[in-house]
Amino acid sequence: MTRDQSKPQTEPQTEPQPKRQAEPHTERQAEPHTERQAEPGHLRLTTAQALIHFLTRQYTERDGVRHRLIEATWGIFGHGNVAGLGQALVQYGDGMKFHQGRNEQAMVHAAVGYARQSDRLSAHAVTTSIGPGATNLVTGAALATINHLPVLLLPGDVFAARPADPVLQQLEVPYAGDVSVNDCLRPVSRYFDRISRPEQLIPAALQAMRVLTDPVETGAVTLALPQDVQAEAYDWPSGFFTERTWTIRRAAPDATELRAAAQALRESTRPLIIAGGGVHHSGAEEALRAFAEATGIPVASTQAGKGALRHDHPADVGGIGHTGTATADELARTADLVIGVGTRYTDFTTASGTLFANPAVRFLNLNVASFDAHKLAALPLVADAREALTALKEAAQGYTTPPAYVEDYTQAKEHWEQKITACYTTAETQDRPPTQTQVLGILDELVTADDILINAAGSLPGDLHKLWRTRSRDQYHVEYGYSCMGYEIPASIGVALAAPGRPVWALVGDGTYLMMPTELVTAVQENIPIKMVILQNHGYASIGGLSDSVGAEGFATAYRYRNADDATYTGRPLPLDLAANAASLGMDVHRARTAGELREALAVARAATRPTCVYVETETADTVSGPPPAQAWWDVPVAETANSSPAVKAREEYDRQAAKRRSHL
Repeated sequence: MTRDQSKPQTEPQTEPQPKRQAEPHTERQAEPHTERQAEPGHLRLTTAQALIHFLTRQYTERDGVRHRLIEATWGIFGHGNVAGLGQALVQYGDGMKFHQGRNEQAMVHAAVGYARQSDRLSAHAVTTSIGPGATNLVTGAALATINHLPVLLLPGDVFAARPADPVLQQLEVPYAGDVSVNDCLRPVSRYFDRISRPEQLIPAALQAMRVLTDPVETGAVTLALPQDVQAEAYDWPSGFFTERTWTIRRAAPDATELRAAAQALRESTRPLIIAGGGVHHSGAEEALRAFAEATGIPVASTQAGKGALRHDHPADVGGIGHTGTATADELARTADLVIGVGTRYTDFTTASGTLFANPAVRFLNLNVASFDAHKLAALPLVADAREALTALKEAAQGYTTPPAYVEDYTQAKEHWEQKITACYTTAETQDRPPTQTQVLGILDELVTADDILINAAGSLPGDLHKLWRTRSRDQYHVEYGYSCMGYEIPASIGVALAAPGRPVWALVGDGTYLMMPTELVTAVQENIPIKMVILQNHGYASIGGLSDSVGAEGFATAYRYRNADDATYTGRPLPLDLAANAASLGMDVHRARTAGELREALAVARAATRPTCVYVETETADTVSGPPPAQAWWDVPVAETANSSPAVKAREEYDRQAAKRRSHL
């Protein structure tokens, strides 16, 4: 292992200190600059000041535990928000923590990481200027909404009164005078409003809090704030600033639906549970464990649901679907009852409609959202996951799966564990570069239940879903609803803010790193000791493999110079040094050239008290230490006609797999 030599060797006399944590119930006692006093029973504040003041008094409560709803605000300031929300955050800075970001999309990712780690009980706000700052929010907003994770977006907007029109960065739409770039956020927001008059903030802010705290509706919430309205004063009724506690509902199951669910369970002999992200959002892990132990039903998990049971629980059979284990996927093929708990059945989970092959299979969906509970023509049990599992266990009391079924999946689980061990072992390769799965194996040796792993894109989600041995309910943090490259680094900051003192790992490939490394500066600025592992494989290796499998021959998926003969990207690898780049942004960097050096570097990183990077160039996977192949299909359409042999063969395989699709009615 070598410490990166591009980092200056002279250390500063003092390291940056974490930002002071302000008391959540106070704000600076600064008098607003006004020309007159407010009416009795009112506060005269600008719209921006009123919004921040309001946010400091919002709370959530679930199971008798109270949380601050908007714990902090992220921001990058420009002409759309500097004099409005920027000034308000100065005035109420003692009541609202602030984090300075470098990229607007990344700020949303950090906020989403915080919300997920906080079980959606606490969230962050994000403010931007008008124009490019606002449009940079769109990708992050889509990710938040798809994953049902709350984040409050406060983009600046063009002048409501239009004294300057068009203002800097304004999009002019000839057929609609009231459109701005912020309208791009409408389809990716669960609630959207534009505050064109100060008094509009009161109902809009209350609606925003309602949506953020609704277990079904939550996602990105956008309040577009014209810059002139942000700075405009208004007499606000004092009641607007009364502390409010928003109860996170635990919907109980309907008695009729519960009886039907219990009857379906009693009639099954090969049931399978699919645990989705709703298990974690509900805090239903213990209820799931009790249900599985009482009934003997095996539990497979989606990417969002992994960790619902510990990896060593007898009922846990691992990930399901295209990136799942052989154990879980074979159980899915033969199941006569599939019990989805808090899952929305994405294409990966269902193997594009080919996984659940038993002609007699039925579906029973426990979900707080009616939309998801009715998928696959299922028997719905619309309720909070914890409440539904507890009630179903009681309603089906005495039911257990046949002993032979338990023996079957127990043996299959043991066989898959042997595959994991084979993928992880480095016994004979200590002095060679590790494969990607060996990197995971070395990390597996090091971590405890305290560690949190974050990933989102590339081939790592598949390897992690199949192989990672999850030790706690929140150790496995893979964002696969949107699978957004660039999520990992900023999300690790948000997670670390929500889980101080716990080791937080951002696992990134070189493609993902190049998408969004800028928030490393934020981690350094605030001394947030994230641990980043860069796996260098010189390009989009995951998509390169997919490209080969669908007959596209890996076209434009490697980081290489153009070939002088045919101008394709098949020349020498690009001379990228991502370790030097991370060091230049202030990270402590350790380069690992072999499996042995990697083990040492990861141990150093885990113990580090400042942001640290481990850089490793991985070896191409081989048949011994590479990941097991996909255990189920994924529909990626292949060219129906082509003049190359790889594409023709890929289409033949596609047609063969597509013929197995079925509709569940």
